[in-house]
Amino acid sequence: MVCFLMSVFKQLLPAKHNIGSAFKYGAVLSSCFRHLSSDTVMEVHSQEQEVIIALGSNVGDRLNNFNKALDLMKKSGIRITRHGCLYETAPAYVTDQPQFLNSAVRAITTLGPHELLHRLKKIESDMGRTNGIRYGPRPIDLDILFYGKLRINSDTLIVPHERIWERPFVMAPLMDLIGSTVDNDVVASWHSLSIHSGNLFESWNKLGGESLIGKEGLKRVLPIRNDLLWDWSERTSVMGVLNLTPDSFSDGGKFQSVEAAVSQVRLMISEGADIIDLGAQSTRPRADRISPREELERLIPILEAVLEMPEMEGKLVSVDTFYSEVASEAVSKGAHIINDVSAGKLDDNMIPVVADLNVPYVAMHMRGDPSTMQNRENLQYNNVCKQIASELFTRVNDAELSGIPAWRIIMDPGIGFSKNTEHNVDILVGLPAIREELARKTLSLSHAPLLIGPSRKRFLGDICARPIAPERDAATVAAVTAGVLGGANIVRVHNVRDNSDAVKFCDVMLKRRSSVA
Repeated sequence: MVCFLMSVFKQLLPAKHNIGSAFKYGAVLSSCFRHLSSDTVMEVHSQEQEVIIALGSNVGDRLNNFNKALDLMKKSGIRITRHGCLYETAPAYVTDQPQFLNSAVRAITTLGPHELLHRLKKIESDMGRTNGIRYGPRPIDLDILFYGKLRINSDTLIVPHERIWERPFVMAPLMDLIGSTVDNDVVASWHSLSIHSGNLFESWNKLGGESLIGKEGLKRVLPIRNDLLWDWSERTSVMGVLNLTPDSFSDGGKFQSVEAAVSQVRLMISEGADIIDLGAQSTRPRADRISPREELERLIPILEAVLEMPEMEGKLVSVDTFYSEVASEAVSKGAHIINDVSAGKLDDNMIPVVADLNVPYVAMHMRGDPSTMQNRENLQYNNVCKQIASELFTRVNDAELSGIPAWRIIMDPGIGFSKNTEHNVDILVGLPAIREELARKTLSLSHAPLLIGPSRKRFLGDICARPIAPERDAATVAAVTAGVLGGANIVRVHNVRDNSDAVKFCDVMLKRRSSVA
C-alpha cells in the first residue's frame, strides 16, 4: 500500500513546484506519512533516497572534523550533492562549552534509514565521540534530518529530527539546502513535514529567519584556514589588485620586480586593503596565454616576499589563476584564496585540485577564454543577470559534486568578461536579481560572498570618455558604490584608497538602512 501511494504522489507532483505547490500537496502527503509514523519501520536498500544530514563540532579542529566526516560519509555510500553554509554558533542547552561549527548536507544514498543511522554513528565513534554529557562537547555530531519522503518513528530513529523546529543552528543550514522554487517532489514532501502549515520557510521565519544571521549566537562564516573563520558580512572587504604581468590593461609591467611589488603591497595595505590579489597571467581581452611554468616563475618570488611582510599580519593573499598547477603551488607557499576567472572551465584539473586544497575558491562567470570572450557569440544574452546566475550555478554545482563545499565558494559575476557595456551596467544594477535567481536553485549559493571587479575597465571609459585606464578611478568609485549598495561583499580594485573610503561610507549607509527598516 505504501509503495502504491508513493507511486501515485510521484505522478501527482510535477517536476518543479513553487512554495504554493508544496502547500497544495502537503495535506495529501502528510496523510500518507501518518500511516508510517507509529511503529512502522521501512528499510530501503536498493532505491536511491535523498537525505539531509546535519553536522556539528566543537572539540578539536572543528573544520578538519567536518572534512574528515564528509570523506568518511562518501566512503560509506553517501553521495553528497549540496552543502549548506558554514555557521559558528553558540552552544545550546549546555552553555558552558566551546562554540560550535554547524552545517548540513544534501545527499543520495541506497542505505536504509536505520543502516544509514548505523553508518553515521560509526563515523562519530571512529572520530572519537563518546557517550558523554547530553548536548555536551563532541568532535562530530551527525543527525538525519530528512530521509526521502518518509516520516519515521522507531525506538532508535525519529525523522524528521524532533528538535529541528527549535534550533536555529539546524534550521539555517537546512534552509540553505533548498531553493525558493521547490525542485522535486521529495523537497515538496520535506515542506509538508514542517510543523507550521506544511512549509519549512514558515518554520524558519518563526524562529527569526535571516534576521538571526550575524547575531552573536549564529554567524555565517567562510573558512580561510583551520584556525581562521571569516565573517565576511560584517563589512565590505577591499581586494587590492597586483598585476605581475607585462601586458595587463591597467598597470602592465609596473610590478614585475620583487621590490616594486612589495612597495605597492605596502601602499595598498596602508590605504585599507584587506586582501592582495596577485595575478601573473593577463586576462585582458584577447590576451595571449602563457604556460603554468612561466606563470609560476613570475608569481612565486613575489608571493613569498609578500607573505613575509610584517604588514601582511591579519591580511589575506589571493592568487588569480586558472591553472591547477599554479593554484596548488601557490597554496603550498601560503596563499589563502584561489581566484579563477574561468570557474574551472580552462583546466579540467582545477576543481578536483581545489577540492583537495581546502581553501576558498572564487568562481567567476565567463564565456570562452580571454582570447575569445568578447566574440559576438559570447555576448548574446536574453537576460544577463538570470543567465549569469544560471551558468554560474552549473559550474558551482559541478564543483560541489567534486568536493568543494558551498561554504568555501565566493561568487563573481565577471564584470568585463564576455560582457559589453550594457551588460556590465545591468550587472551592477542587478546584483540582487543574481542572488534571487541563485536562490531559486539553492539558498546556500545565494548567501555566498559576492565579489565584483569593475575597476578601471573599458566600459567605464566608454561611458565617461576616459580612454586611459588610470583615469577611470572616479568612475570606478561610482561603480563600486553601486555594487556595494546592491549587495557586493568584496570589491577588487586598483586604487585602494578612494575605494576603501567609498565602501566604508556604503557600509554605514547599509547599517543605517537596516536599523530603520
